[in-house]
Amino acid sequence: MKTPKRLQPLIDEGMIDEVLSQLMSGKEATVYVVRCGEEIRCAKMYKEAGQRSFKQAAAYQEGRTVKNSRQARAMQKGSKYGRKMQEEVWQNAEVDALFKLAAAGVRVPTPYICFEGVLLMDLVCTEDGQVAPRLNDVQLSHAQALVYHEDLIQQVVLMLCAGIVHGDLSEFNILLNEQGPVIIDLPQAINAAGNLGAASMLYRDVNNLKHYFSQFAPELARTQYGKEIWSHYVAGRLHPDLALTGTVPEDKRPVNVSAVIEEITLARMEAEEEERRRMQNATN
Repeated sequence: MKTPKRLQPLIDEGMIDEVLSQLMSGKEATVYVVRCGEEIRCAKMYKEAGQRSFKQAAAYQEGRTVKNSRQARAMQKGSKYGRKMQEEVWQNAEVDALFKLAAAGVRVPTPYICFEGVLLMDLVCTEDGQVAPRLNDVQLSHAQALVYHEDLIQQVVLMLCAGIVHGDLSEFNILLNEQGPVIIDLPQAINAAGNLGAASMLYRDVNNLKHYFSQFAPELARTQYGKEIWSHYVAGRLHPDLALTGTVPEDKRPVNVSAVIEEITLARMEAEEEERRRMQNATN
């Protein structure tokens, strides 16, 4: 096929020998099947910010670091240089997460390099060399649903033990091959310790798995793995071999209404202040 313009630099640098086909085009990137010597890999070409339907929400940016204070200030102001830095941070988040998770034993594609907005990594295939299907495209038996759900809960635990929450985990970004589920698409991955929304994002990831697999194994609908995993994490008890039950003790303590109102008030004040700063920056 004709080489996309943004993949040409990787060919010029000898990182790719040939672009074989387009694999898919999603909300944040277009993925191509490429040949690197005798290896068949994939090149994930990130879309420009204006072309992505998945926006760089502040919730995902929190806790991500940049190289120096000048870059941080530029990102805050939203200057052209700052927007460029935001793009680099967004793209590097997936690269960093993939390397870290692979080292922690999480089943993810092996990454190689991110160059000029293109991530080069392993192509996840089945034993017969075909591209591995998405979980959403596979019909499961009751037994398979239980096995894959348990496997993915273990992967979520391994990720959190490595300090990472996927942030957008669902049946659409999980591939299946003979080794089991493979987790993909991590540019929105967050630092669990540095992001105030980490708990809610973990709950959402785990609930997405529960809702999907309970179609095939209805008993999973009653599980509460997200809350159980997070409770062990904040207590410092989470480790890869921890036996989970999918249940959490009922909290019978009375609700502190005053504290809840105070939290809501503080959140509203922070949102108003953020909006004020945004409007001020827009007029400068």
